[in-house]
Amino acid sequence: MARNLVLTLAMTLLLVLPATAQSDDDFSNELSYGINLNSNGGLLGGAFVRSSWFMKERLYRFGGLEIVEVKHPKENRLYNPGSGDHFIAGKQNHFFSVRPHYGLEHVLFRKAAESGVQVNALGAVGPSLGLLIPYYIRYDYGSGLGNDVRTEAYDPNKHLSFENTLGNANVLTGLGETNLNLGVHAKLGMSFEYGRYRESITGIELGFMVEKFFKDMVMIPQTENYSTFTSVYLNIYYGRRK
Repeated sequence: MARNLVLTLAMTLLLVLPATAQSDDDFSNELSYGINLNSNGGLLGGAFVRSSWFMKERLYRFGGLEIVEVKHPKENRLYNPGSGDHFIAGKQNHFFSVRPHYGLEHVLFRKAAESGVQVNALGAVGPSLGLLIPYYIRYDYGSGLGNDVRTEAYDPNKHLSFENTLGNANVLTGLGETNLNLGVHAKLGMSFEYGRYRESITGIELGFMVEKFFKDMVMIPQTENYSTFTSVYLNIYYGRRK
């Protein structure tokens, strides 16, 4: 699926580029921000901000920053009826990826002055900073009596009973113990911008991303973990041009 998406985007770009030679007014820069949904991040992946600068007719360069959560494909969310809370079985680390990036954006079709859709093709690369934050749980050492409940980082050799796991703690609990990991990423996509006026930006961006870290990102130690991640993503954004 991912390979087919990349091929489709690349072929679309090659077919449309020759037809975009007409001139139009360009803006010097634009700022946009929004939310990210991706195939590795669940319902809501993260958020991003991006700033673009005019290079030449229909071509922009941009820099941006994206922060997303990456989830293990085998995460199993369990419910403890005694505490009324949830936890993820066997999870040892939250994984967040911070992605500064630089790229180019080409305007394929411009919208009319006060209506229509603008279509852009874009690509970007950059470093990745992987944050592994210990996953804290509330564990009952009192054999279900509730008189010895401790909040601790999950340890598969220590926390053996799912029945005694009352729930997970806030992600901020383990923030001070974050393990930093380096990697790189690249993405290819197309955006579709709407808006009543040319100065405003409202749109979606659909694309494919690949990310590689220099070590496995261990989220659930009892199963296979990975250093390379691929995903299909959807960005929903808003912004302004000037």
